[in-house]
Amino acid sequence: MSSVRIFGGAVVAALLVLTASPVPAAAADEAEPLTVPPGLVIDEDFPDPDVTRFGDTYYAYSTNNANGHVPYATAPSVDGPWTIRGNALPALGAWASSGYTWAPDVSQRADGSYLLYYTARSTATNRQCIGAAVASSPAGPFAPLGSGPLVCDPAEGGDIDASSFTDADGSRYLLYKDDGNAIGQPTQIWLQPVAADGVTFTGPRTELLRSDRADEGGVIEAPVLVRRASQYVLFYSANGYGGDAYVTSYATSPSLTGTYTKAFRPLMSTASVDGRVSGPGGQDIVGDHIVFHGWINGNTQRGMYVADLGWANDFPVVRGSRVRYEAESGRLNNAIVRDNAAGASQGRVAAGIDHADSWVEITVFAPTPGAYTAHVGYAAGYGDAQHTLTVNGGAATVVDYPDQGWDNWRQRSVPVELAAGWNTLRFQHRTAWAELDYVEVA
Repeated sequence: MSSVRIFGGAVVAALLVLTASPVPAAAADEAEPLTVPPGLVIDEDFPDPDVTRFGDTYYAYSTNNANGHVPYATAPSVDGPWTIRGNALPALGAWASSGYTWAPDVSQRADGSYLLYYTARSTATNRQCIGAAVASSPAGPFAPLGSGPLVCDPAEGGDIDASSFTDADGSRYLLYKDDGNAIGQPTQIWLQPVAADGVTFTGPRTELLRSDRADEGGVIEAPVLVRRASQYVLFYSANGYGGDAYVTSYATSPSLTGTYTKAFRPLMSTASVDGRVSGPGGQDIVGDHIVFHGWINGNTQRGMYVADLGWANDFPVVRGSRVRYEAESGRLNNAIVRDNAAGASQGRVAAGIDHADSWVEITVFAPTPGAYTAHVGYAAGYGDAQHTLTVNGGAATVVDYPDQGWDNWRQRSVPVELAAGWNTLRFQHRTAWAELDYVEVA
């Protein structure tokens, strides 16, 4: 399925492919120009960050480390500077043992108090379970609620990664993941309605998503739900967290309880950010930013990163993470679409760009204005070729395509200046012959 189609001048984002792309098998023909990578804002161990603005201050909470059960940090903006403050949860619930306190989530309740969801090891079941705690300040200290965990089902491997969601009508929900992968079962993400206190269940849970794709490694986790004008967007991490295989992806649904459709490719992966972050995951959404962790310091710690987040027709786009746009789905003038193109992305390319008036227009999205890199997938035969590239009708630049042979797909990387939102890249015939497979923008 194609990423962006243009009909009569209207841009329609097709489902599933407006997502980050891994670096393709085709080799790049040149050193890649500088892109704007995600920023490392906490350069010490701070996994599974949960970030929220309370008043004029941003608070970040992480999985346990040397700073305590739930370390927290504060900053004047999501970009920092961040200051580690200490431990927001001095004591766990009586049901839990120390050393396994994961993936906290802090939200404010209607009565002004603050609610913390946390994951900890149940001494009774030896499984990870979800607990709750409250405080009068987002800095804590949070005091555990109840004599037992809030959610704990050892038959499904336990339960982890709780997060809160409030819909437009004020209805409140708890999201979490069952830990099925701990017992060799598929993992599922659940949604359960709760009262305003965040801990009283008001209805049965609903399965939103499960691990059912080979590229997920049997794991989906860290759910975060966002409502957009046209759909709900469920962010999640997939694969084992211990290395480069960990990714951030998403699924969409027109209704809260589904059905949710997974994106065709991950939103962020080690490859899609050109190796600038190792294993991007454990994400949270904060306004027009996405925060997440990645491996640092020789893969011994997970630091906190921030990147700009934009919305292309209510589909997420992260600055610094490649998004692929299929050339054959653009607007073609005196050119054709060639099917069954061996080795090409999705098997189709824009071809016949052979005449003075031949061009291909590809519409791409930028979360914020500034410098980007357009990675152009191409093949050229019968000599080196050139296209003239313009962005939004502006000044022209020349893209060179060294002759590597037909159906031998390569990349050329070109710096471009993009406006925030949709931009039109026109590739016009200049010399010789080249076919276009895709453009990736990071």
